Amino acid sequence: MWSQRHGRLRPVGCGVEELRRRRREREAALRKARREQQLVSKRLLRDDAPEEADGGCVAPILGETEIQQFLRLSQRGTEEKERERALVTLRRGLQHPETQQTFIGLEGSMRTLVGLLTSNQALLQLEAARCLHELSHSEQSAVAEACLPATSYLLTYVSGHSSDLIELCLYTLGNLIVESEAVRRQLLPQGIVPALAACIQSPHLTVLEALGYALSQLLQAKEAPEKIIPSTSAGSSVLGSTLPQHMLQLLQPGPKLNPEVAVEFAWCLHYIICSQVNNALLITHGALSTLGLLLLDLAGAVQRSENAGLELLVCPVLRCLSNLLTEAVVEAVGGQVQLRDERVVAALFILLQFFLQKQPSLLPEGLWLLNNLTANSPSFCTSLLSLDLIEPLLQLLPVSNVVSVLVLTVLCNVAEKGPAYCQHLWPGPLLPSLLETLAFSDTEVVGQSLELLQLLFLYRPEAAQDFLQQSGLHALERHEEEAQLQDRVHALRQTALHG
Repeated sequence: MWSQRHGRLRPVGCGVEELRRRRREREAALRKARREQQLVSKRLLRDDAPEEADGGCVAPILGETEIQQFLRLSQRGTEEKERERALVTLRRGLQHPETQQTFIGLEGSMRTLVGLLTSNQALLQLEAARCLHELSHSEQSAVAEACLPATSYLLTYVSGHSSDLIELCLYTLGNLIVESEAVRRQLLPQGIVPALAACIQSPHLTVLEALGYALSQLLQAKEAPEKIIPSTSAGSSVLGSTLPQHMLQLLQPGPKLNPEVAVEFAWCLHYIICSQVNNALLITHGALSTLGLLLLDLAGAVQRSENAGLELLVCPVLRCLSNLLTEAVVEAVGGQVQLRDERVVAALFILLQFFLQKQPSLLPEGLWLLNNLTANSPSFCTSLLSLDLIEPLLQLLPVSNVVSVLVLTVLCNVAEKGPAYCQHLWPGPLLPSLLETLAFSDTEVVGQSLELLQLLFLYRPEAAQDFLQQSGLHALERHEEEAQLQDRVHALRQTALHG
């Protein structure tokens, strides 16, 4: 990340190589932390009729006798409507954990439900699937294990013709996959990945959204990097299938882009990238280009005030881009060419301003991308300067310590590119901002401020004089006794006083 510098006096105790080492260690830790952030969750798909959803009609907790009665009626009722009503009542009772436990404890109950799921009567089949869906949403792992006999049938119906049933089966499988390793062990050899790959060509948006959810749950499994994602066997693994190409197509900006579907598959892509199995393959498929264009489209939506729910999509997009840019293969496969410098930087700052006003928690995500863009690319640093974005960047410093560290890290990326870049940083608003950050109590913010000053003093010696004239030494004195900062404060003091 740090280029070699020649013909410069290096301050004792804190040379450029030391700065490089510190920053590499810190960024490696940050990348690891971001990769390990998962979104394991379950979803509940309920579409009760108005009379069922009425607040005055609370679903009762069912005991053994009632469950047996409703199962018997659903099997042997004299009319189809009567059988369907029995299943509806059972399904609503299964919303309660107590009923769920009683149900799975009853001998033959799951066998009966699977029999109804495989019946040739569409309404009964759909209600049986809804009962299984209620069970899949349970927080008790024993309930998910009890659903194991149904999973192969649920997988079969993913390839069916009813979009309602396919959607329900996908959400149910997604809930069960994340809960039970036994479910995953059963579904993988039965071909869940090829089934999902076939399903991604569905014309129904609700099916695609459910598919994205189920796939994201599968990709978060602990065994995913070894058994689910690798491209070792064609078709039976995610990277060996057509899923990546289709996912990228669904993330293409334009009139056909569906935000809800895009959110699901952006997270899928994020989990694949975080596995670090074969990101070169994704880059050759045009992942950087697609995500870069989507970032421009999201910034345009902000400018048009079409930003409802925008943060749901922008977060995984930023993470995908950030993590792809850390790959060593980016340059080798032309990854940087897939991103257009000034447009990407300008779009990112539009989003940063939006986050500042509406969603401050996303500022670190945007700044992490800006850090990765500028770390090894003089052209992105040039864009930052030519678009006069240093001052807007400095305005983010007071937001939080995390944001401050990332802002200062980006400025270090610019400063380390050499004297010509430092001329744009100093003189200007940077000095008063650094004097303020040196007053912070957070040692990481202060440490990053010291590193930035060190670079500026190396490439812009007059900056040291300006620093002294603005009582910079007083700002340093308060940190001289802090163990983590002593060496750096001493080295910076020596550089400022003696050049």
